[in-house]
Amino acid sequence: MPQLFAGTSGWAYPSWKPDFYPDKLAQKKFLGHYATQLNTVEVNFTFRQLVKETTIQNWIQNTPLYFRFGVKAHQVITHIKRLKGTEDFVPRFLSTIEPLAAAGKLGPVLFQLPPNLKADEALLKDFLAILPRAVPAAFEFRHASWFTESTWDLLRSCQAAVCVAETETMTTPDVSTAPFAYYRFRKPSYTGEERRSMIDRIGGHLSAGRDVFAYFKHEETPEGALCAADLLRVVRET
Repeated sequence: MPQLFAGTSGWAYPSWKPDFYPDKLAQKKFLGHYATQLNTVEVNFTFRQLVKETTIQNWIQNTPLYFRFGVKAHQVITHIKRLKGTEDFVPRFLSTIEPLAAAGKLGPVLFQLPPNLKADEALLKDFLAILPRAVPAAFEFRHASWFTESTWDLLRSCQAAVCVAETETMTTPDVSTAPFAYYRFRKPSYTGEERRSMIDRIGGHLSAGRDVFAYFKHEETPEGALCAADLLRVVRET
């Protein structure tokens, strides 16, 4: 049965006390508490460093079986090499998160492209060719030149998802190209009408048999985490 996985980008924020985390909760227990309220998290520090297996095992032990970790791809892949010549580094990066896959807790791997990387069909095609099909991949395009049918067709051919990112300056077309949907809700706040639209779109994916991964913006306040928890509650009740 398709599921909604909703969370935020990270969890280690003492400023979320006391509205999300209990006031006296130790930081080492944050993830365990987070996982009682939300069922996924988008890990961003994998963008800057290769995660250690001991860290991965701690994540696995501190979360329930149904929990999923979305993982942002390392900057060497997306920002330094800009998808080109990554044949050696991609397997190295993927090997570090393999324990999550083995435990059944790996969500999508997010390849967030630089804002100044313009559309290059050959580049994307070559990169997709080196990605193992077993890896659930999502691509966040931050230059509008990528928003074409050619891009969507390439992703469909490999069952990779379009990351639908909503920011104050740009919104990705809401296109389905994979067996799952991936949303990054990055606006500072959402109106009631926008929330209803969000719920309708997610409901459409679930009805079509697609899992949905939705991540809210994390800042100094727990608003994103509270929004994610509310989204889970509303969707489960509908």
